[in-house]
Amino acid sequence: MLKPIRTEEEYDNALAHIYELMQTDIIEGSAVSDELEIMSLLVKDYESVHYPVAYPNPIEAIKFRMEQMNLSENELSALLGTRSRKSEILSGKRKLSLAMIRKLIDILHIPAEVLIQAY
Repeated sequence: MLKPIRTEEEYDNALAHIYELMQTDIIEGSAVSDELEIMSLLVKDYESVHYPVAYPNPIEAIKFRMEQMNLSENELSALLGTRSRKSEILSGKRKLSLAMIRKLIDILHIPAEVLIQAY
């Protein structure tokens, strides 16, 4: 019977069971598929409480996303306004404005929660 995960031992057992389920040929919509999905949700819920993941630093997130998208610093300068503004942002001397945050969300697809945090 499925139940909430409350202890570290139950968490470890749930991870082991998920691993076992994933080693089988799962047919979508089957009882095994449903069990795997529910177990995954229970583990996710436990992890969100006991192992929260902090958001990355906004500047590091921008640099990482630029690298992923193969964007040059010149392209970031055009996005943020000027080359000097881009340099001030990346060095931490200037904070992101609301307009900059909106552009970064729209173009780089960085979540607002990452960009609005204090740094």
